[in-house]
Amino acid sequence: MAARTQQRSIPPDKHHLGRGMEQFHHPRPVYVGGRPTPQRERLLGGLTGRVLEIGAGDGVKLTCYPTAVQEIVLVEGDPFLRAAAQLTAGEVEIPVRVIDGGLTRLPVPDSSCHAVVTSLVLCCSPSATETLHEVRRVLRPGGELRFYEHQRSGNHMIAMCESLVSPLWSRALGGCHPARDTLAALQHAGFTVDGVERFAFHHMRHVLGTARPR
Repeated sequence: MAARTQQRSIPPDKHHLGRGMEQFHHPRPVYVGGRPTPQRERLLGGLTGRVLEIGAGDGVKLTCYPTAVQEIVLVEGDPFLRAAAQLTAGEVEIPVRVIDGGLTRLPVPDSSCHAVVTSLVLCCSPSATETLHEVRRVLRPGGELRFYEHQRSGNHMIAMCESLVSPLWSRALGGCHPARDTLAALQHAGFTVDGVERFAFHHMRHVLGTARPR
C-alpha cells in the first residue's frame, strides 16, 4: 500500500448526502464540517487497489475513499442498507460493487483484495474470530486490514461493567458486544498489529489501526 494520505472533501454536488453514518447500529457521522472525520481519514488514508469494506452504514462513507483505490467491494447483509449504499455508489468515481453477505462468510474469492476495512462491525459478528479468518482468506499476500472497533477496557472494574451491560446493549444495538477484546481476537486469528491508536468515544474504549496476516 502506498504510504500517503489523501484527504477528500465532499464534492459540491454531494452535499445533499449529509453527514452519513458509519453503521446503522452505530450512527456516528462520517463527515463533520464538510470533511471526513479524522477516524475515517486515518482508516482509509493511502489505500490502493481493490478494497473490501464490511458493513454499509448508509453508504455515504463510500465518498471518502482515496482516488488511488481501483474498486470498492461493499458487503452488507441487510437489503435496506444495500439499497441505500447502492444509491450512493452511483455518485462516486470509484467503481463500487455492493453485494449481499454475512459477517462470517464473505462472498469474495480467496486472495482477491489488497485491503479489508472494518468499522464497528467486529463487535456485531456472531464470532469475531470467524470473521477475521474470512478476512485473512480474501486478503492478497502483503494485504492489510484497517480496523476501527470497540476494545475491552484494560481496567478490570470497567471491563466487568462492560460485560454486565453487554446482553442488554446487544439487544438494543444490533448485536454489538462492547466488551470484546478486539486486539486479542486479531492475534488469535493470526494477525500482527502494525500500529494502533487507542481512544475513548462516549466513554467506550476503541482501537483504530492496521494489521497484517502473519
